Amino acid sequence: MNKLNVLEINFELNGVVDSIYPVILRDDKEMILIDCGYPDFLALIEDCASKNNIDLDELTKLIITHHDFDHMGSAADLKSKYPNIKILSSSKDEKYINGKEKSLRLQQAEAIYDSLSEEQKEWALNFHKTLELIESVDIDRTLNDGDTFDWCGGIEIIETPGHMPGHISIYIKESRTLIAGDALVIENNKLDIANPQYTLDMGEAKKTINKLLNYDIDRIICYHGGIYQSDIKRSLENI
Repeated sequence: MNKLNVLEINFELNGVVDSIYPVILRDDKEMILIDCGYPDFLALIEDCASKNNIDLDELTKLIITHHDFDHMGSAADLKSKYPNIKILSSSKDEKYINGKEKSLRLQQAEAIYDSLSEEQKEWALNFHKTLELIESVDIDRTLNDGDTFDWCGGIEIIETPGHMPGHISIYIKESRTLIAGDALVIENNKLDIANPQYTLDMGEAKKTINKLLNYDIDRIICYHGGIYQSDIKRSLENI
């Protein structure tokens, strides 16, 4: 039987209460986690999985939608505790996740540093340090646009650049579900493109929305916001 579980991870970070929504896909042979939270979030993910009757000892794969620290932050911890899992990402993101090149988010943060006020610079330096401390992890298999697999009812990898150039989303054919990572967010019960401040190429992000209109989607799972099921085609067109 194929199952899809959305994990609601509630937490407080820097005094702000927030939630993220990693996804677990399961069938008779595979258990796949999609994105794994901030650094030191492994215990939170394990606790949430346990409450959903999911044993992470059965994990076979981790798919990282992109290399932002809230999506790959606990990847190294996960690989250390569950060494049999295979870690997958887009081919474009591999060099950032394995640490061979500086993350694009850190490059962005450094590029705007001189334009910040003195008050903002103090916060920015702490953010730089956080990004610099993210533990890299090797990728076992890279993914490209249009790759299809028979895992968990059949999945297709969709390159969804904009937020980051190497961003991917995962389309679950059986349930017509799009796991959107940060290609889309839900804010005030409305589907939208992720915060422009963190979207490296807004033009590409809009092209991604047009691309998604080619898919038959009944449900979108956003890493920030959760599940969206309301008139999806029109919502995408409105964006």
